[in-house]
Amino acid sequence: METSVISRSPDVMGGTPVFAGTRVPVQTLLDYLEAGESIDDFLAGFPSVSREQVISFLEQAKDRLVAAAS
Repeated sequence: METSVISRSPDVMGGTPVFAGTRVPVQTLLDYLEAGESIDDFLAGFPSVSREQVISFLEQAKDRLVAAAS
């Protein structure tokens, strides 16, 4: 993932990948979506994450999956 969307530092959440500029783990978004929650629900619970960060993350993940399957 681009560093502008995801960051990882041993000083922030023990190195867990988080949305850049926040302490919100990317895994939390995936857990919300897996549970059937919406992006809006996630954003309401984690206002420090922007919609643009979520969409960018999902687009990059999609692109990597499609490229890996090709």
